[in-house]
Amino acid sequence: MEKILLAIDAQNPDKNSLEFACFLARLTKSTLTGIFLDNSALEEATIGDNSGETAQSGLTERNIRWFNEKCIGEETKHDLHTDSGIPIDELIIESRYADLVIVDSETSFNRPYEGSPTKFVKDFLNQAECPVVVAPESFEGIDEIVLAYNGSSSSVFAIKQFSYLFPQLSDKKVSVIQVSEREKWNEQEKNKLAEWLKDHYRRFDFISLKGEADTALFDYLWKRKNVFLVMGAYGRGSISQFFKKSRAELIIRTLTQPIFIAHH
Repeated sequence: MEKILLAIDAQNPDKNSLEFACFLARLTKSTLTGIFLDNSALEEATIGDNSGETAQSGLTERNIRWFNEKCIGEETKHDLHTDSGIPIDELIIESRYADLVIVDSETSFNRPYEGSPTKFVKDFLNQAECPVVVAPESFEGIDEIVLAYNGSSSSVFAIKQFSYLFPQLSDKKVSVIQVSEREKWNEQEKNKLAEWLKDHYRRFDFISLKGEADTALFDYLWKRKNVFLVMGAYGRGSISQFFKKSRAELIIRTLTQPIFIAHH
């Protein structure tokens, strides 16, 4: 991996997301590009206030300095883009030319506060043109990788994309999680996946959980710390369905764990 993007609200950046992004950039020896998204043009057209434009411009400049200083302090190769168009459109275009995008689950260009994940984040996950990591609220390291598997080509695609982008994590403990009513693995699928995994990871376990996918996965993750969750998007429209379920939203809102999501 060479190019990681961090989506940044130019007026209200999330400091925890930058720390996490710097960690991933250093880990993979990638360049971290801060994408400063600014919705001020639309706001100014609505409000018609030039003084507001000056204040917003000054705030963006201060946040850009903060980004540069933080990356230098974290010894992270970095770059930045300032995009003043419609934020969601700008970030989708940027994602087309990136290996990975990191986004904070609370990123929003609407007021008042929407909760987490915001409409902006949901829309971006549906339309992103590269894998996305939803940054955790706090980050203390990675001890375990959880690969969510449901037998679909999309779940395998996400596992493969994560492994290709993060070969540096090959020594971490890997748990392959399947949720099913039978609570039993298909042995043929399990053996084929194990054959692929052994060339990418030193140790891995297969775990089968019984129940509904979002509930069982949440309950499993709730008991663990320092986990990196990997999951596929089962068709672009299904991400929005995933986030409509309250338990699934809790995974993002409540657990302090990064989530890797890839489209098939």
